[in-house]
Amino acid sequence: MSKVKYYYDSDTLSYRKVERKKGRTLGFVLLFITGSALMGLIFLITVLNSGIDTPKERRLERENENLALQLSILESKMDLASQVLENIQDRDNEIYRILLDANPISDEVRKAGFGGVNRYENLKGYDNSTMIIESHKRMDQITKQLDIQSKSLDEIARLSADKEKLLAAIPAIQPVSNEDLTRMASGFGYRTDPFTKARKKHWGMDFTAPRGTPVYATGDGTISRADANASGYGKHIRITHGYGYESLYAHLNDYNVRPGQNVKRGDLIGFVGSTGRSEAPHLHYEIFKDGDKINPIHFYYGKLSPAEFDELLKQSQQENQSLD
Repeated sequence: MSKVKYYYDSDTLSYRKVERKKGRTLGFVLLFITGSALMGLIFLITVLNSGIDTPKERRLERENENLALQLSILESKMDLASQVLENIQDRDNEIYRILLDANPISDEVRKAGFGGVNRYENLKGYDNSTMIIESHKRMDQITKQLDIQSKSLDEIARLSADKEKLLAAIPAIQPVSNEDLTRMASGFGYRTDPFTKARKKHWGMDFTAPRGTPVYATGDGTISRADANASGYGKHIRITHGYGYESLYAHLNDYNVRPGQNVKRGDLIGFVGSTGRSEAPHLHYEIFKDGDKINPIHFYYGKLSPAEFDELLKQSQQENQSLD
């Protein structure tokens, strides 16, 4: 409750109540409001100029700091990914592709850029646009290199599978075991014919062994023939190995396979005999590559030791009499 104020009236020699005028009261109110607003404005200007952050500014600042930290972590991860990828690329070009006779992938192909000048246009206009754009560019480059390397490894896997099949298919072992072998009677080249005594080309190798000695497939393949219908060979077997290779085993005593049968290197396919144009029990062995007869001596790397191979090579080079 507001206090009542009085004043002394000298004319009436008495105290009278002070009456407030309405206009004057309103003026005081307006003056108070104006003063308060002015003080608030002065305070706001003072706060803004003093460097004191508002809650919103502090939140945005923390978000920017977190963004910078995340980008720094991402850069570190991309550095590590680039190192690992570069190591794989080096092994790809310098080991895998050399062993598999494949052309290396050039750096121009691996590290080619992307087309389009406006690829990162939507990332511009921000405080950290430069850093963000560079991170996106690097990530795109790594992604592209990974895609190229992935396709390269797929190709290497296919080449490896083909190379494994090729190595298994090549006639690479001796068709008669050394334990069962009496001697290597005749090699590839010009030899004396046992029947005509004329010097003629001997197209295979003769392995002397007792009748019934096991004969083994020298490489993976399919039996294409197992009959006695070829002149001079008697009972013989032909194996089609694929990749242009074929092997022939002649003068057999008996078969252990049939035409169309698939065999693996080292499988028992028949037995030594002396059928056909043969002077004594032995195995006549030939190898064909793309239809041409080639020297089998170059393919015995499967089970022979270096010393055994050297001895076999010496015997095969002697120009003696063949057994067929």
